[in-house]
Amino acid sequence: MKRKVALAFLLTGALVLSGCSKTNNSNETSSGSTSTDSSAQGIDVSNMFSDRDKEIGYDEENSTVIKLSDDSTTCDSDAVQISGNTVTIIDEGTYILSGTLTDGMVIVDAEDTDKVQLVLNGVDITSAESAAIYVREADKVFITTASDSKNTLTNGGTYTAIDDNNIDAAIFSKSDLTLNGAGSLTITAKAGHGVVSKDDLVLTSGTYQIDAASHGLSGKDSVRIASGSYTIVSGKDGIHAENADDTSLGFVYLADGTFDITSDGDGISAGNWLQADGGVYTVKAGGGSENVQKSDGEWQFGPGQKTESTDTTEEDTVSMKAIKAAGELILKGGKYSLDSADDTIHSNANVTISDGEFTLASGDDGIHADSATTISGGTVDITESYEGIEGLSIDITGGDTTVTASDDGLNAAGGNDSSGFEGPGGDQFAAEDGAYIQISGGTLKVNASGDGIDSNGDITISGGETYVSGPTNDGNSALDYNGTGTVTGGIFIAAGSSGMAENFGDSSTQGVMMVTVNSQAAGSAVSLSDSSGNELVSWTPEKEYNSVIISCPEITTGQEYTLTTGSDTTQITMDSIVYGSGSGMGGNPGNGGAQDNGGGPGNNGDMGQKPDDGNGMGNAPGDGGNMGTPPEKS
Repeated sequence: MKRKVALAFLLTGALVLSGCSKTNNSNETSSGSTSTDSSAQGIDVSNMFSDRDKEIGYDEENSTVIKLSDDSTTCDSDAVQISGNTVTIIDEGTYILSGTLTDGMVIVDAEDTDKVQLVLNGVDITSAESAAIYVREADKVFITTASDSKNTLTNGGTYTAIDDNNIDAAIFSKSDLTLNGAGSLTITAKAGHGVVSKDDLVLTSGTYQIDAASHGLSGKDSVRIASGSYTIVSGKDGIHAENADDTSLGFVYLADGTFDITSDGDGISAGNWLQADGGVYTVKAGGGSENVQKSDGEWQFGPGQKTESTDTTEEDTVSMKAIKAAGELILKGGKYSLDSADDTIHSNANVTISDGEFTLASGDDGIHADSATTISGGTVDITESYEGIEGLSIDITGGDTTVTASDDGLNAAGGNDSSGFEGPGGDQFAAEDGAYIQISGGTLKVNASGDGIDSNGDITISGGETYVSGPTNDGNSALDYNGTGTVTGGIFIAAGSSGMAENFGDSSTQGVMMVTVNSQAAGSAVSLSDSSGNELVSWTPEKEYNSVIISCPEITTGQEYTLTTGSDTTQITMDSIVYGSGSGMGGNPGNGGAQDNGGGPGNNGDMGQKPDDGNGMGNAPGDGGNMGTPPEKS
């Protein structure tokens, strides 16, 4: 467990999952409406893209041709005004651009009901002190890369005001903006952002290479991506949506696409909800997990990054998460390779994963939700983390999940992470109303140096398969809860140290045993057989252990079993549904501090004499720190 330290400013007021809709004509509709139960059903994304958003064709014969050239740009239309190297489009229509401006810009300044399409067909525009393309006024602008064309837009490193708008991107739009096409577009912003829309930013196709000093792609109302290929290097967020004026907006929707994002800030950040239905994502945020170092008990960033402290301000902090949402974060498919200095997947509300392939490396939490974390499908592999999966509640109902953590593997604790970076230390969370962990399906494998599975409330195992390589130190336990621990079904095997070992409680309806054994080396198999010699369960822990918890449907009261740990065997008679007890520091202290690790009287040595009031840890074990005498081996 640990205390959260703020890493970035909390995006406030972003839990309202409503949207807006704009209807322009029969074939140009964009909607951000949401369902009322987004965490369970996802967002309504049926109208995220119009037909015209996806249309990359154009009527060449009825288009206006603009040939760009320094001080000699040509166009034969009255809808185009040319002044030196500044080209201004003032009317609706389709405009085909080609050529080069070494220091110039294209401005769209049409009526607020006009739709304008810019077709880039071999364009190279650099604007030394402003945007290469600036949409001052229009209803909506489409920027289309012509088939097989290569196009480049660059800002030279400064922005000089040319009107009342704060232009700060290589492509800057005050209106709805759509990028599509069958060509490529390289965008370089030596200062500011790559692409900005002060309304909706929609991308449906094309190949993009973006290198920006600040955000790569930024939409005020939303960022919506249907497909395409995106390589983004950014000084802040790779993809960013935030609306401080209307907290129902500022969402990100990703239907598909290929993303390679290297960001100093967040890889993908939404001020409201975020949903991904598919796509391939390679994200390295904040230098990745290797940019977090532990020195003298303090966690800090690697070279070139700021050291965290409790008195940081908004101005000198930065969020370094791979995927972040202030509202609902819903991942319904796709392939993810995420590496971040802070959380890899983070929500200030709920995280829901129903499908996809995830490989996550984090300097902090692998998956974090301030409220509920739910995994119902997919393959999740958290290869490196401080805490693996965190939320006020954690529900695992399906999928294949693997967690490696330097602290807790699963941690159910309430509280607000607010984009925080955390390191070891005390936990701000006490026993929490609503905190729980429920495992009802899927396969879960945990390798944790802290507590394996830790809840500030209840833990319930009712199905699935759960395997825990718990701590090797006696200050933590494979299983830790502050409420009740109940097993009613499924397979559960945990191995770790015995000093703080805790078993499931008497509310369990499926047989469960906790046994202290001789110390076993990493890779020493655990197996349980019935009285006929039939193997019921088996598993090989990844670390050394001397305490084992096992539950499976075949364990019943009154039957005899053989527990094999390495080359040792232990005979066990299930005199009750729960065999062996323990209530270490992480459990309810009022239950008594003595631990009869291994079960009924005469079968196992205890942890020391039980205190009279039942509130202490009992006397220290005998000389040499022995945890009692293990049961007789055969």
